[in-house]
Amino acid sequence: MKLVLGLTGPNGAGKGEVCKYLKSKGFVVTSLSDILREIANKKCIPPTRNNLVTLGNKLRKQYGGGILAKLLIKNVLKKIGQGKIVIDSIRTVGEITTLKEVFGDSFFLIHITAPKKIRFKFILNRSREGDPKTYKEFIEIERKECSSRTVQQQIHKCKQLSDFIINNNSTLKALYGKIDKVLDKINHKFY
Repeated sequence: MKLVLGLTGPNGAGKGEVCKYLKSKGFVVTSLSDILREIANKKCIPPTRNNLVTLGNKLRKQYGGGILAKLLIKNVLKKIGQGKIVIDSIRTVGEITTLKEVFGDSFFLIHITAPKKIRFKFILNRSREGDPKTYKEFIEIERKECSSRTVQQQIHKCKQLSDFIINNNSTLKALYGKIDKVLDKINHKFY
């Protein structure tokens, strides 16, 4: 039986670090953003953050809020087989609904968060292409991630549906400890 962990949370909260840690614990890591990047590549769209958000919103408007999860399941998860999987970049209620329908009790959603000032510092330190360079830009992205429209990003609503919330407000070691506690709780429920 698969164990599927979904990760959601605002920009710069540390989801990438959580993925790296879970990969070191034997999880296969995949991402809904990877699906968007593949589609953008096929359409010759530069994979900037803004372009990917726009593309994701267009796909959701055309095919429904769970389209990225459906594409991920169709294209990637069947190849993985049994095991432990992490799905990063869950940003809509439709994606959560789709994943819960497919994986049922094997799916657990984890919301990774951190205070805004800390997240902005993380973003500046990682210096990823397309990341905001000013706090004002960062806040604008934050606003766009919390739409009430089902075809747009809904990080705040994803948080409400999470099984676990991890506040990444300290060191990497502390973050890993929090992940381990969540895994212990899941193992207790799952096995």
